[in-house]
Amino acid sequence: MTALNRFLIGALQRLPRSLVRPVAMRYIAGERLEDAVQVVRGLNAKNMMATVDVLGEDVSRRKEAEQAVQAGERVLDSISQERLNSNLSIKLTQLGIKIDPGLAYENLKRILQRARSLQNFVRIDMEDSSLTGATLDLYQKLRGEGFENAGVVIQAYLRRSEEDVRNLIQIRANVRVVKGIYNEPEALAFMDREEIRRNYLKLLRLLLEGGCQVGIATHDDFLVGNAYQSIRTMNLSPDSYEFQMLYGVRSSLRDEIVARGHRMRIYVPFGRQWYPYSMRRFRENPQIARYVLRALLFK
Repeated sequence: MTALNRFLIGALQRLPRSLVRPVAMRYIAGERLEDAVQVVRGLNAKNMMATVDVLGEDVSRRKEAEQAVQAGERVLDSISQERLNSNLSIKLTQLGIKIDPGLAYENLKRILQRARSLQNFVRIDMEDSSLTGATLDLYQKLRGEGFENAGVVIQAYLRRSEEDVRNLIQIRANVRVVKGIYNEPEALAFMDREEIRRNYLKLLRLLLEGGCQVGIATHDDFLVGNAYQSIRTMNLSPDSYEFQMLYGVRSSLRDEIVARGHRMRIYVPFGRQWYPYSMRRFRENPQIARYVLRALLFK
């Protein structure tokens, strides 16, 4: 991150939350489940799918982990009751993996059981590199127990990801591919933008050639264009992949992808923990931070 971008993020963090909230909410469905349901219903009407995320992570008490499980179950129940085309995304730090890995396993299994009973799917979000191995191990364990309705995430900027992808191909995993947003040391992660792009496309090709179900999660025109080319070259069935984007980000690109006949899934976060999520997204995309500051200064 450049010195200017660090300054911009620092400036946002010093502003009262009441000032940041109106702009941040352009990228978040709202604080209530009802808000997320309304957003997903609107996306479905535009021929787009969704994945709903209850904001929050890094719980430190078992009670908080239990509350996260219950929140995930409520999302799945609402998706079923409202007949929405959506699944659920969760983070293992919400489910207590830092308290006790066994607790996270039991909590995730419980959510997967509820999802399976409702014929739905759960995406296990990837967090920072300290949890990559544990996340993939837990995913593989649950897949071995017959939970086919679970998917995982691979971050293209991590140096280990090619080996992880080759292992995931062996079980025909359902994988979302992202660039990665956490600050990692150079020993673990590629730093150069073009190097990350090249690795993203390499991992994408390996997964598609390996017969995996792939979520192509990007807002990068270059990666989208190369994904189009790979899809054409491999003559892929439309149901073997989908594009994925964040709610409120690059709607014109989103609409173009859908107009081309590709499936699109939008990541729809909601909840009271909107501020940490917003700050992380601003760090990931300082251009949004510039936009927020401009909107606040010149409104």
